[in-house]
Amino acid sequence: MVSYNDDVLPRLMNWACGARTLAPWRQKVCNGLSGAVVEIGFGSGHNVPYYPSEVDVVYAVEPDALAMKLAKNRMANAGMSIEQIGPDGQSIPLADESCDMALTTFTLCTVPDPAKVLLELGRVLKPGGELHFLEHGIAPGRALASLQRLLDPVERRFAGGCHLTRQPLTLVRGTGFQMVWSQEGPAKGPKPWSYFSLGVATKQ
Repeated sequence: MVSYNDDVLPRLMNWACGARTLAPWRQKVCNGLSGAVVEIGFGSGHNVPYYPSEVDVVYAVEPDALAMKLAKNRMANAGMSIEQIGPDGQSIPLADESCDMALTTFTLCTVPDPAKVLLELGRVLKPGGELHFLEHGIAPGRALASLQRLLDPVERRFAGGCHLTRQPLTLVRGTGFQMVWSQEGPAKGPKPWSYFSLGVATKQ
């Protein structure tokens, strides 16, 4: 029996997250990554082609088995080791201060407790380690934000718990990271899903 959450949704997300319009955003968020990187919400591996050669190993945290299967070809063509280490970004099976950098793309919208995920990333990052993030969230305009709030319950139900109304920059700043740089703004695509926050922050 086909399950929407297990069989259909991962394929829909693979298609949506593979949009060509996202390529420059993924390129920018991956710029500067190096050493040992933990990626929360690895998905089907759409960031893999943009990992710099300076990356030695990627520790992939991803709960969906089908998404990992869809990532196989991308992982096989990667120029570095990629290890799936667990399903839950709220409990990362890595030692304290064991990673140089962290990466999260379109993940803080979906995890049950984004603050807990960010605190976990702070735990596994070395002092001064960088968090690179690319997320979507609520827009500043009143009309669009109202539409996002209206759509949010439907989005959560049919998109694996994804929220349209979270505030990524506020979440990052509120969990002990210091912003190095950030930008917010609209991207190409359906407006309720296309107000992006992009940046780099460091563990203090």
